[in-house]
Amino acid sequence: MKRLLLAVCVAFFLSWSGFAQTSTDDSPATKADVERYFQAVKSHDMMKKMMGSMTQSMHQMMHEQYLKHKDDLPADYESKMTAMMDDMFANMPMDEMMQAMVPAYQKLFTKGDMDNLVAFYSSPTGEKVLHELPAIMAESMRDVMPIMTKYMDTVKQTLLKKTEAMIAESKKQPNASAPAANN
Repeated sequence: MKRLLLAVCVAFFLSWSGFAQTSTDDSPATKADVERYFQAVKSHDMMKKMMGSMTQSMHQMMHEQYLKHKDDLPADYESKMTAMMDDMFANMPMDEMMQAMVPAYQKLFTKGDMDNLVAFYSSPTGEKVLHELPAIMAESMRDVMPIMTKYMDTVKQTLLKKTEAMIAESKKQPNASAPAANN
């Protein structure tokens, strides 16, 4: 789930690249350019809001899982898992994550790209995008989580069936590593 969360965050930030094309400075983006962009898009605040949206969706998903399996789980399962998840998100090293993303931006974007992105997100339309994005993410996550859950259940069942088939097949075949019988 952590990898999924990180992938969503990275994809989210990289998806912002398709806006505004005015500067043509093709020199490589510097760390300062990328940090200026992060500041323009209020990336730290945006990540916090996205984490809040994801947390709500994950809480809902966890609640649904609890309801499915409550006979097999302790009574305090949901409250303990909620506290653990909240703690995980509260202690997520966002500043470190943002700094880890800087080289990818430097590799993929020029100084002109960064200038254009900053200009776009400083415009009224860009500011609207930034303002509305948390609501879009929350609504999207709410709508996507049931699909993801269903898909993951299908993947899990497929993997279990394939594993069982492989185990059954390997039991049918003679053990190649066993010593040959003396004649």
